[in-house]
Amino acid sequence: MNAKSSQPLAPTTNAPGASPTGRWIAAAALALCAAYPLIGGNAFEYHVAIMVCIAAIATGGLAIIAWVGQLSLAHGAFVGIGAYCSTLLVTRLGMPVMVGLPAAAIVAGLVAYAIGSPLLRLRGVYFVLITFALNELFRLAMLAFPGISGGSSGLANIPPLSLFGVALESKQSVYIFALGCLAVVMALMWLLRRGPMGRAFASVEENLVLAESAGVPTARVQSIAFTIGSAIAGFAGAIMAHYIGFISPETFAFQLSVSYVIMLVVGGRLALFGALLGALFLTPLPEFLRGIEQYQHIAYGVILIVVLRFLPRGLMSLSDRLRTAKGDQA
Repeated sequence: MNAKSSQPLAPTTNAPGASPTGRWIAAAALALCAAYPLIGGNAFEYHVAIMVCIAAIATGGLAIIAWVGQLSLAHGAFVGIGAYCSTLLVTRLGMPVMVGLPAAAIVAGLVAYAIGSPLLRLRGVYFVLITFALNELFRLAMLAFPGISGGSSGLANIPPLSLFGVALESKQSVYIFALGCLAVVMALMWLLRRGPMGRAFASVEENLVLAESAGVPTARVQSIAFTIGSAIAGFAGAIMAHYIGFISPETFAFQLSVSYVIMLVVGGRLALFGALLGALFLTPLPEFLRGIEQYQHIAYGVILIVVLRFLPRGLMSLSDRLRTAKGDQA
């Protein structure tokens, strides 16, 4: 068997739930949603839009890890690493925010690279369990070192986002900045999917053993994906810290990692726009359900069950589902 004939490289532009028609429809809908707050949006709408951008950036990092067949429950910890890194650099070393943001991504990526090799030797549920333990270890470590994290009281009065020394004081300016950062992350994800690395990701996700037999360095590929995805998470955490102005160890508890996993699965685990669509759908959902406060969690769970029951490949497969339904009726 030669490598050329056995190489299981799936088309990276046609991941499950991401047909060409579906991608164009999703792109048009996402563009309209991005423009909506800029057309007379109020402070609350800007806040929700900013949180969607931050969640989409973090979930995008998790998507890259999922592209190599792994599911990390330590993503919230890497968001926290980025948040604390940027906050400490800015507040204690006096560095500008524009230095803290990329530094947060680099530090989170380096930590992921350092622990990635032993972690990624694990498969399936064992990898999920060890990443869960890592998330809890990060939270407990931050509580144990209040001199760094502020302990249970957290760190407050974090300087706001700034661009070349100019503070982004209005929510509109913060939203434009967050939207620009999201666009950069999505462009990076698109380039990864279109290039040789994306094809390697797809082969590893589809069949790890067959990819190894085809000559794909699976350990290195998974390590690269884990490092890039975690670095993006750290970048999102830094933006979150400077926007909200407060962080504590509990901010990055296990529930945060779970929320990113849910966003990714609901949007479409292997689709390019899956993370973005999942964040756009789930981040504002609790606000829409606020009117039924006592039933809010029940309604949230029912909506998730319905979506995953009828769209098991995520919201990105909706166009395919509708097209199939029309074909059955014809």
